[in-house]
Amino acid sequence: MDLPDSPRPMTRLSIPLLNAVKWLAILVPLAIAVGSASAFFLWALDAVTLVRFANPGLLFLLPIAGLCVGVVYQYYGKSAAEGNNLLIDEIHQPGVGVPRRMAPLILFGTLITHLFGGSAGREGTALQMGGGIAAAFARFYKLDQDRLRIILMAGVAAGFGSIFGTPVAGAVFALEVLVVGRVQYEALIPCFFASLLADWTCRAWGIGHTHYPVNVVAVESLPALWLMGKVILAAVAFGLASWVFSESSHRLGAAFKRYIPRPELRPVAGGLLVMGLFFLAGTPDYLGLGVLGNRPDAITLPALFTSTQIPASAWLWKLVFTVVTLSAGFKGGEVTPLFFIGAALGNTLAHLLGAPVDLFAAIGFVAIFGAASKTPLASTLLGLELFGAGNGIFIATACIIAYRFSGHSGIYSAQRAAVPKFRDRAHDK
Repeated sequence: MDLPDSPRPMTRLSIPLLNAVKWLAILVPLAIAVGSASAFFLWALDAVTLVRFANPGLLFLLPIAGLCVGVVYQYYGKSAAEGNNLLIDEIHQPGVGVPRRMAPLILFGTLITHLFGGSAGREGTALQMGGGIAAAFARFYKLDQDRLRIILMAGVAAGFGSIFGTPVAGAVFALEVLVVGRVQYEALIPCFFASLLADWTCRAWGIGHTHYPVNVVAVESLPALWLMGKVILAAVAFGLASWVFSESSHRLGAAFKRYIPRPELRPVAGGLLVMGLFFLAGTPDYLGLGVLGNRPDAITLPALFTSTQIPASAWLWKLVFTVVTLSAGFKGGEVTPLFFIGAALGNTLAHLLGAPVDLFAAIGFVAIFGAASKTPLASTLLGLELFGAGNGIFIATACIIAYRFSGHSGIYSAQRAAVPKFRDRAHDK
């Protein structure tokens, strides 16, 4: 009688294929969920911005809106109030966990902030929605700590890539933002796949992204060498501006905590300060996200690439509005305001240095973000995806130089340092 065939051992090839199938079973629905959440958020953000334009008096309710956000986060948010820093900490060393409430709370808080005129961005919301959704998938599949770290990084990549329409930069940002000076390559494939699929999903919902036309400057000519010198000077200014933004955010945030012990009351004070800044600036252009405008001559992010009528102080006004809004406890993100600040400063420097306005707005756009977030590689790729590779040498130079002059302080306090930016020569001796 013939014996039944014994089971054949798994080949070396079948094991990685099986792992790939398991990862795909997690990453595909995760990326679709995050991309869909980003699509809804972008649509809702434009909707509440248009409502604010139609009802400018909503600004005077900003302190009350801040109280609502503060109360919700104080009594229901708990650890979710730590935001992006909680995500970074959990990726470094899983501990308290990313709460289920993080995604809906940050969505609510950000929309309220923008509806009533707070100056904030959208990256923080995208990252926290992506991380919150990823944590929910990790709990469902009961992943161990190593796989939890990777799935959280993939969620962050999906959120960043889909909210800005830059999947490559989104993947690298998730790998680079955790540790200053080191890229976490072990999660490269999951992060890239999740970011790419999330971006496709967001676009499939019919959500578009803002386009910024930038002319290509030939690098073979002698004038291009002179232009490179101007780019380096501007990059130093971008790095210093990012340092001012980061230091101001940390110091003002600490001051709010010191002088207003009750967290739910800090946004109330912040809302009153934003109202005062509005009257000082004499324009609503520094409220909200800064991408859309309520009149043809409004100072908006797209206008910074073409207009020659931008006030030289526009970048500083946006910096102050944003630092006050976020330090007080309103929700959103720093990145899109940093885009505005960098592009506005680039517009001003272009006029001072006799350089192309569109190019300097573009390099300021990405360089100040890379310097403040300590992600020069991701910011370079962001510039290539948004503005094309034609000016890649100027974009990369600006991002690297700005990072070098941005100091040690960044916008994410939970970042860890793999290597010091400035070597201590006395110690080496």
